[in-house]
Amino acid sequence: MRLNAQQLRGLNHIIALAQKLGAIAQQMVENDKRVTNGTTRIRRTGKELVLFRRMLKNELKKGAPVPGLARKYGVSRAYIYMLQ
Repeated sequence: MRLNAQQLRGLNHIIALAQKLGAIAQQMVENDKRVTNGTTRIRRTGKELVLFRRMLKNELKKGAPVPGLARKYGVSRAYIYMLQ
């Protein structure tokens, strides 16, 4: 089967996209972090998690808006509402 010029360009475009995705995936594996929507998510455990939750609750008591806190700390709004 022979490909015409337009089909060949389309195939080359798909290959280039696959190579870019492969490079991004490799970079994520090397960094060992999960990237979502351009932000790096960090898993907090133990004492750090307790301090983080306490700090979030204190900021909520002071009247900080939930969407602002979610953006600032890279967590979902649902997570913050769950703490209330």
